[in-house]
Amino acid sequence: MKVLLLNGPNLNLLGTRQPEIYGTITLLEITNAVSAKLSASGRTLESFQSNSEGALIDKIQESVDKISGLIINPAGLSHTSVSLRDALSCLSCPKVEVHISNIYAREDFRHHSYISPVVNCVISGAGVFGYQLAADYLISC
Repeated sequence: MKVLLLNGPNLNLLGTRQPEIYGTITLLEITNAVSAKLSASGRTLESFQSNSEGALIDKIQESVDKISGLIINPAGLSHTSVSLRDALSCLSCPKVEVHISNIYAREDFRHHSYISPVVNCVISGAGVFGYQLAADYLISC
């Protein structure tokens, strides 16, 4: 069983970008921790990050009927991308939306996610630990 971890724009800069909001842990460290957790439950992890909305959509479309779960941090695309939402709607597996910061305690425009209505679970504000929580959720499905 394979889980896909998708990370959107600017998340490649984790560890250095706004550490007061996002912390100092890198995306590679997050990916390795999630991979270890999933591996312990007999699952494999495929990780993909892109600053391009189209590349994320392509990856989702390539994954239809090939994954058992999805963890996605769409970053700023959460608040703008109907196209990403539509692509996610094509996946029948359990899906978890993760946000490192509490999007509801930030600027008003971040309070709405186009992604949330098409996923099974939303984790917001748990820091990078949210990715571990997402993996736990998928393991429980």
